[in-house]
Amino acid sequence: MSVGPAKLRLFDLTMIVIALVIGMGIFRAPVNAAQGAEAPWIFFAAWIAGGLIALCGALTYAEIGARYPVTGGYYRIFARVYHPSIAFAVTSIIVVANAASAAGVALIGAEYISAVLAPDLPDPRPLRLQIAAAALLTFFALNLLGLRASSRVQNLLTLVKIALILALIAAFFAADPAAPVPAEPAALPRVEAPLRAFGLALIATSFTYGGYQQVINFGGEVHAPTRTIPRGVGLGLAVIIALYLAINATYVRVIGFEALKGADSIAARLA
Repeated sequence: MSVGPAKLRLFDLTMIVIALVIGMGIFRAPVNAAQGAEAPWIFFAAWIAGGLIALCGALTYAEIGARYPVTGGYYRIFARVYHPSIAFAVTSIIVVANAASAAGVALIGAEYISAVLAPDLPDPRPLRLQIAAAALLTFFALNLLGLRASSRVQNLLTLVKIALILALIAAFFAADPAAPVPAEPAALPRVEAPLRAFGLALIATSFTYGGYQQVINFGGEVHAPTRTIPRGVGLGLAVIIALYLAINATYVRVIGFEALKGADSIAARLA
C-alpha cells in the first residue's frame, strides 16, 4: 500500500512525544522534588518512578491510538465509547487547557528572551507580551501550512532542544563540583518518613512527565499506527527519562543537593 506524503514516521512521532513532554518544568521541578525528597537517593528514585509511571500511561494511550487510529483522537474516541456530547465537553476542556499551557510557556520563554534583548529595560512587560504573541502567531501560521511543514519544524526544534540540554549537561559536568554541605538531621526518623518524602518528590516529578497523552490525536496521521505509535511512545519516554536523570545528576553535582533544596530557582543558584 502506498503511503501519502503527510504520514508521520517513527522519527516524527518520537520527536513529537519528546516535544510534548519536555518543557519549562525541568528547570523548576527539581527544586520542588529536592525539597520534598530530603535525601538524594529518594530524589532520584522519584524521578525514575515518575518516568516508569509515565511510560505505563503513555503505552496505555499508545494502545488506544493503535487500536483506533483516527485524527482528532480525543473527540472520536469519547464519542464512540460514550456520547458525542461528552466528547465535545472533554475536547473543549482540552482545547482551553492546551491554549492556556501554550500561552504560559510563551510568556515564560518571553521572560528569558526579553532579558537577553533588553536587559536594562525599566518595564519589560510590554516587550514580553509582544514576544509571546509573536511566538504564538508564528507557530499558529506554521501549523496552517500543513502536517509535513509543521512536522519538519517540530523535528528541528526538538533536536535543538535536546542538543541544548545536552550542552547544558556537558557544561555543568565541566564545572567544579559543589562542596559538600552537611545535611540537617531528619525531622521524622520513623519508618514512614522516607515514604512520605518519596510521595512529595513524586508529586513534583510527575508534572514534568505530562503531555504524552496528546499522541492519540495523531493516530490517523501515523504510518502503520499499530507498530509506530507504541514504538514512538516508548522511544520518546526512554529519551526523556535519560535526559531528566542526566540533567538532575548535573544539578546535584554542580549546585549540591542541600543547596538545590533551598533554591528559589535553579537559574538563581547558577547565576
